[in-house]
Amino acid sequence: MKTARQVLEAKPNQAIFSIPPSATVYAALQLMAEKSVGALLVMEHGKIQGILSERDYARKVILMQRTSRETLVREIMTTAVIYVRADQTTDDCMSLMTRHRLRHLPVMEGDELLGMLSIGDLVNNIISEQRFVIEQLEHYITGGSR
Repeated sequence: MKTARQVLEAKPNQAIFSIPPSATVYAALQLMAEKSVGALLVMEHGKIQGILSERDYARKVILMQRTSRETLVREIMTTAVIYVRADQTTDDCMSLMTRHRLRHLPVMEGDELLGMLSIGDLVNNIISEQRFVIEQLEHYITGGSR
């Protein structure tokens, strides 16, 4: 089983996208669309202040009849950021994401942010691991001849 660090290292794009809490929600949405991501870390002075997801936007702007051009990220961001340590397993990550209904999970090593895992990253990893196990079992069953 892989660790969060190993899944991060296997990602083709390891960029971390963030926005300051003083930015407008509209600016955050533009950045999410431009980078094709569903969440941004909210950072100030190199420290995580929160996380902003499409879900935050839908529930805290649209449904509350606010406007994205006038609402600041700090007003709707999730401040209780759930994260994993780099040495935690993919099972740990999936368990946290399922329990807390998350789709994005920052990966930390001490105070250092290493990256962000999405549910898609973890599902791709699980599929890859299962494919490997199936190939090994097929090889074992056929005695190496195909």
